[in-house]
Amino acid sequence: MMDRRTLIAIIAGGALLLAAGVFIFIKWGAPAMSGGPSARTLELTRQENTLKLAEDYLAVSEYGRALDLLERLLIEAPDNAAARELHERALREQRSVSESDEMDRLLEALSRLAPDQNLALQSAEQLARLAAEAAARSGVAAEAEERLAAQRAAQRQAEEERLAAQRAAQHQAEEERQAARQREAEEERLRLAAEAARRKAEEEELAKASRAVQEQMRAVNDLVSRGKAQLDSNDLAGANETFGEARAKIAPGESHFEAQKLADMADAYYEFFARRPDSDDGADAAKRSADLASEAAARDPRQALPRYTLGKLSRDLRQTDKAVAEFKEAVRLEPANHLYSYELGRTTFTTRRYTEAREAFETVVRLNSKFEPGWYNLGGTLRALNRQDEALNAYRQAIAVKADYALAHREVGRILFARGDSKGAIDAFNTALKHNSGDLSSLRELGAAQNAAGDYAAAEASFARALQAAPSDAQTNYNMAVVKLSMHKNTEALDFARRAAEKNPSNAVYAYTLGLAAESLGGTDAAISAYRNAAALDPQYLRPRINVGSLYLSKDMPEEALRYLNEAFRIGPANFEVNNNMGAVYARLENWTSSVDHYERALAAEANHPTLHLNLARAYAGAGELANARNAYQAVLRLAPDNWDALFEMGKICVSLGRPDEAKKYLQDLLTRNVSYAGKADAERILSSL
Repeated sequence: MMDRRTLIAIIAGGALLLAAGVFIFIKWGAPAMSGGPSARTLELTRQENTLKLAEDYLAVSEYGRALDLLERLLIEAPDNAAARELHERALREQRSVSESDEMDRLLEALSRLAPDQNLALQSAEQLARLAAEAAARSGVAAEAEERLAAQRAAQRQAEEERLAAQRAAQHQAEEERQAARQREAEEERLRLAAEAARRKAEEEELAKASRAVQEQMRAVNDLVSRGKAQLDSNDLAGANETFGEARAKIAPGESHFEAQKLADMADAYYEFFARRPDSDDGADAAKRSADLASEAAARDPRQALPRYTLGKLSRDLRQTDKAVAEFKEAVRLEPANHLYSYELGRTTFTTRRYTEAREAFETVVRLNSKFEPGWYNLGGTLRALNRQDEALNAYRQAIAVKADYALAHREVGRILFARGDSKGAIDAFNTALKHNSGDLSSLRELGAAQNAAGDYAAAEASFARALQAAPSDAQTNYNMAVVKLSMHKNTEALDFARRAAEKNPSNAVYAYTLGLAAESLGGTDAAISAYRNAAALDPQYLRPRINVGSLYLSKDMPEEALRYLNEAFRIGPANFEVNNNMGAVYARLENWTSSVDHYERALAAEANHPTLHLNLARAYAGAGELANARNAYQAVLRLAPDNWDALFEMGKICVSLGRPDEAKKYLQDLLTRNVSYAGKADAERILSSL
């Protein structure tokens, strides 16, 4: 039987414009790398992020928030088994809180009374001891002591889990803060660029007007500037009054100027709304922004800014079709403004209209080649279109503009890793981490690339760092298990594989890896259990069925082995290992015809495997097909002339076929070249009879 501890393959998928984790697929037949993330990949990434956030809420007992996230996800994706399982778990845990027993309530009360947790625990223990003493008098002391010990263990475990969840939540919060700071910086840059464009338009408008009208326009401009400052200071009421005064000062007949000022006010209200979208003041500002932008567009249909503002409002309110229409109109009216094309690209991308998004982002970088977000988003769009070479170039252009662009470095790493360039990927992920040391995605993917390059110690260190920040992350525990198996640290591998499987019990790959780790330590029964679980979780998963069949065969349980190998044969009828193992099972059952059939199928996959030819020769012999057996033995000896068992068995077959001279040749060759052969006495006995 083939050694099943030989092949380890790794794949990683990068998400477009979003972070994504890396899976390491181990042992035989990892799925082929895809060229880039599809729309389905993006949707799955969004669902996975929602699941992780829900798990974080569960870890800190925020059941309402977790259930709200999961229910919304299940409305969108009712077939998401992981979401359904987590939803059921959340309901169970929520019910368990309200159904706690009297001791739990007592401990909770004591914890509130005693600020020091140790004091609370001591008080609880004292009460429990009193209860135990009283119980002893009624013959139930052992039960009370057992209850106390269980309570202590449960409380310690709960505290450990609380601390781990707290660390993970803190790290996630820091990541979110960093992302928010990046978004805010980008939004501020966009705002300043738009403000500069507006000032330029104002200056051009003033230059055309008469002196008296210029004075009036300057007064209006000053009032509009004051109103913007008031909105920046969150003085909505003051801004409303100031903007009203500005409108009253606009001279009749100046429709173009009036439209400009209305558009400026609308944009200022939008910025206020964007800072506080969930507040009552934010809702009021959004309505004022929409009304003013619509009025500005009606006053002067040639102006692009009000269309741009309406597009942003529609996008934020998830009216995506309307947002696209407004951004397109803004681009048509002012085609030289790269910001308008940029927002059009972002919105069409979110609606998966990737060709339109690509055209928009290409316009952005043509208009402003120093605008690195344009290059970055162009790269993401090209990846969605499976144009990997062009995507790589776009990301590198973004880096050329902004050398510390950590997200772009990470995307370069993902593309290089998908190509099999582990060294290039390692360099890119390290650079990303240099500029953003808290980026867990880059750290995890660095570990995967290091593992692919065979630098297991470095991969181990990377995953250890990732686990320090997020010790409960199932994917990282899984990746660490793979690395530990590669390093033959099998006991440690088992611990990490078990954590991954416990954190995500519906993941078939995690269950399979747990089986590998158990098998590596000789835990046959545990390995069989894990492999069977993996097979049950994924009806099309070939590897666990092969492995569990092999283990049942090693335990001399051929019928059980055949059950799983038949399932494997249904999935992979041409697979070498499946057919080789089935040949062995049927040989054990002395079903020689079926054994021959599967060994021949295995040879079709690997024609030059001497052991397989030997197995086939024995099956032919068992089936009484001696001529075919002789041919198979000859194939063995062509491939492995020193296969002593083949020489000996070939001699016996020749005797059975009535070819004594040929038998003598093989047996004498055996005894001459291997004087210590285990079957020497039998070979000499046969020779003496010829």
